Amino acid sequence: MDVLTDPARRFLTATAPDHTETQAEMAALADEWGFPIIGPEAGAVLRLLARLTDADRVFEFGSGFGYSATWFLRGGAESVVCTEFDADEAERGVAFAADGGYADRVTFEVGDAMETIDRYDGPFDVVLIDHQKGRYADAYRTVLPKVRSGGVIVADNVTRGPIDSEALVAHFEAGEPLPDDAVDAETRGIGEYVGTVRSDDAVETAILPVGSGIAVSTVLR
Repeated sequence: MDVLTDPARRFLTATAPDHTETQAEMAALADEWGFPIIGPEAGAVLRLLARLTDADRVFEFGSGFGYSATWFLRGGAESVVCTEFDADEAERGVAFAADGGYADRVTFEVGDAMETIDRYDGPFDVVLIDHQKGRYADAYRTVLPKVRSGGVIVADNVTRGPIDSEALVAHFEAGEPLPDDAVDAETRGIGEYVGTVRSDDAVETAILPVGSGIAVSTVLR
């Protein structure tokens, strides 16, 4: 489901920030690999969130080769912990960080992001959730105690991507059940995540139709 009209999408694209040289190289590699990245439209929001929270520490559940991390860094974040299960992608990320001159501000952890977060103490200022959709809600519940009051948790792919957007609309609009894990784990995972953050009094959440759709939750406690 494309939630934007063609003129609106073109307007967002035309007014999005320009890539840095390193980001342009990352985007070119993403095109070559057919690898999904958040793009400059959503990247601009990540940059803004880092700036608004005066971010010091950022944690990412799923980083690929670190494209999203560069937007947090452009927003002034002091450090970003990137997690990636694929060692080759993480190795590319390390190389990009070295070439881009920000290697001292990014840490790449290879392995399961849910295991990695257990090794890190908070507080974090911003967290990005962008790994397996079926694990989004678990990631949220695990990391929430490690995010400071006024911090932000962002989830990607809530309106587009490997999900059935119409099924999500039917669920939240008419109360239709989410698909079973065995049928569509990605859609169920996104539905459970959105339902979790909407019902949690610890955060306030808004969904922004940029990129593939991001859910932005501000921690209130």
